[in-house]
Amino acid sequence: MSLACINIIFALVKKKKTQVVLPAIAITDYAAEGKALARHEGKVIFVSGAVPGDVADLRLTKSKKDWAEARVDRMLHFAEDRVTPFCMHFGVCGGCKWQMLPYEKQLKYKAQEAQQNLLRIGKITTAEFLPIVGAEETVHYRNKLEFTFSNKEYFAAPPLETDPEMPQEPRPGALGFHAPRVFDKIINIQECYLMDDVNNRIRNTIRAFAQDKGYSFYDTRQHTGWLRNVIVRLTSTGELMINLCFNNEEENDRIALFEHLLKEVPGITTLLYTINPKWNDTIYDLEPQVYTGNGYITEKLGDYHFFISPKSFFQTNTRQAEKLYSIARDFAGLSGNEIVYDLYCGTGSIGIFVSHLAKKIIGVEVVEDAIEDAKKNAALNNINHAQFFAGDVIKICNDAFFEQHGKPDVIITDPPRAGMHEKLVLKLLEMEAPKIVYVSCNSATQARDLLLLSEKYDVLKVQPVDMFPHTHHIETVALLTLKQNT
Repeated sequence: MSLACINIIFALVKKKKTQVVLPAIAITDYAAEGKALARHEGKVIFVSGAVPGDVADLRLTKSKKDWAEARVDRMLHFAEDRVTPFCMHFGVCGGCKWQMLPYEKQLKYKAQEAQQNLLRIGKITTAEFLPIVGAEETVHYRNKLEFTFSNKEYFAAPPLETDPEMPQEPRPGALGFHAPRVFDKIINIQECYLMDDVNNRIRNTIRAFAQDKGYSFYDTRQHTGWLRNVIVRLTSTGELMINLCFNNEEENDRIALFEHLLKEVPGITTLLYTINPKWNDTIYDLEPQVYTGNGYITEKLGDYHFFISPKSFFQTNTRQAEKLYSIARDFAGLSGNEIVYDLYCGTGSIGIFVSHLAKKIIGVEVVEDAIEDAKKNAALNNINHAQFFAGDVIKICNDAFFEQHGKPDVIITDPPRAGMHEKLVLKLLEMEAPKIVYVSCNSATQARDLLLLSEKYDVLKVQPVDMFPHTHHIETVALLTLKQNT
């Protein structure tokens, strides 16, 4: 993408109100969460839309005494190690924001963020910080994508003399990703590199047929329109699941759309639909209906197979998940005699992955549907020494539970981005397992939890893993051992 094109994009997103513009500021470092770092007159500035080595005019969006936030107003000079983004939607779509960075630089900045969070927030100074594990495949790595229908397309590049806030000429409908910070408009995605090209054939086939037939696309504000979402899952075993979500049932139109899709996209393993009359898009309280196929697909991690149903959570990068789970297994150091507690176990993937080296697996997860999937996955893999329980671990793991199932020798915890609830941290301190393996998708909240756990635990080593190339997201695995004097 040329410098001129980049500057046009920046011009289009300016706010109407006057803001301070700082001229010719050098971007010197990476900060965190995809933002870069600059300094001006002793003030630290966190910058969106730039990378170290860039020089740009910066428009301040927030200014405090010692720090400020800014976005690029005009790019003056590109960093020498920038590369040409490969996606036609770069700069407009909110995903894959680091396409302009060489992958080795992405890994450097991700590892740097994780290490700084652990040092600054977690006060961890003695742990061994292992080199980041990168991905062999930096495109087509996702096994799940969700696209949204909308009767309002997000116009990324109207003429410069046109007010971007003014209504544009209506179009038949958009299918793609939400525009950043815009809840009711959708970017019409033509090509996405996150998944195998089959995602493009599916999305573009559905959109073209729907536009040709005059099907109505969803209106978020009015809660009208028929087509709402399409969820695509593709496993490493080659199985393909599609779940189309509709606002209401229109049986004849639905069948016509499905038959056209099955004809145009061979290889669909299972095709489902979900009627969602609610205002929100979540389907976890709804029941998908099978049109063709088994209603599920299977994925393979290492030597294990896993059922994936339409509502299942599963790591979205299968190949990197194998590396992540292998690291967690190695950190656990199992000999075959340990009782392993798998907290936030989801569909049981980590516990099952390490099960051949454990005496017993106890999985706990608050989502009941996930626990049912975990039980099915254990049965699918002929694992008889794993048990899974639905509920809050704080309430489940009491003295009576320990007496029945045994106290943990190793705890593996894999919480959501918000990290562990403080009550769970206190519960872990009470349980006093000799070893904890903490898998995290947010090194900042992980560092916060590790600081609390430092009352009784030492962090021996930390391993960052890149699950999402071209984004700022990073996973980290930490190994904790109980202090000798505890």
